[in-house]
Amino acid sequence: MGYAVVLGEALVDLLDAEHDGEPVYRQAIGGGPLNVAVAVARLGGDVQFVGSLGDDALAGRIRTFLTGAGVGVAGAVTVPAPTALAVATFAGPEPEFRFYGEPRSYALLGPDDLDVALVEGADVVYCGSIVLLDPPVLAAARRAWAIAGGLRVFDPNVRPSLLTAPDALDRLRGVVAEFAAGAHLVKLSSADARVLYPHEPVEGVAAYLRELGATTVVVTLGADGALVAAADDVVRIPAPKVDAVDATGAGDSVMGALVAELLAAGEPADAVGWRERVAFALRVAGLVCESPGGATAMPTRAAVTARFA
Repeated sequence: MGYAVVLGEALVDLLDAEHDGEPVYRQAIGGGPLNVAVAVARLGGDVQFVGSLGDDALAGRIRTFLTGAGVGVAGAVTVPAPTALAVATFAGPEPEFRFYGEPRSYALLGPDDLDVALVEGADVVYCGSIVLLDPPVLAAARRAWAIAGGLRVFDPNVRPSLLTAPDALDRLRGVVAEFAAGAHLVKLSSADARVLYPHEPVEGVAAYLRELGATTVVVTLGADGALVAAADDVVRIPAPKVDAVDATGAGDSVMGALVAELLAAGEPADAVGWRERVAFALRVAGLVCESPGGATAMPTRAAVTARFA
């Protein structure tokens, strides 16, 4: 089994909470790609995180957390910036994130910072999330995409609060189309699909991304499971019944589980294989939802088997 490279952001989440009747923020290490990398490692995959980290104590905690989780940091660079913060509030079914910190520590990885050999040697290369809104990291991701010798997986992980410029959404759609065209797998949420392609049903979004060139598309549907479009097959896979307490990181765990499965067994030969992979990934996400926190809730294979035996 080879290894995966996950290129994207790592930051610190401040999660809306309550203590002694007072509103507080609970600190948690996060970032969608970081969550993906941790999920891959917990499920037994060899994975390297590639991104820019700040030069403060919070960045030190991120590095310590990643290495403790079994994620390699050889491709992570230190930049002169405070660690970016994502403040999460829970007013609806999904958390809303607002981002703080200038310059943003996660947005300073440029194409010349890439460890080319690390990317070229990977069996799976992941790109996506909010770093693609920043020109330096977008250029780095494009370079990684171009030199990747293995499978390419992509997740837009849209955060509407960052799309403030008048043309921001159109530019993001262009980036999504660009990366989807070369992807073996695109994973996005139904919330991502609504922002990117309003009024288009998820089946239509999956069909569009496959027309662009994506081999397989998975759209997560929250408690309703996921839609899988592979080969000529488009099906919905139900989610397992769980006692959900916190959905933070659930979508990232689906991506991480799919990457771990690609590392363990390669690309499925047919649509049935994808259905089985996605069903497993939904069990992983279900277990994540039963524990508070994002990255810290990522389970092992043994835990998934025990919970859903």
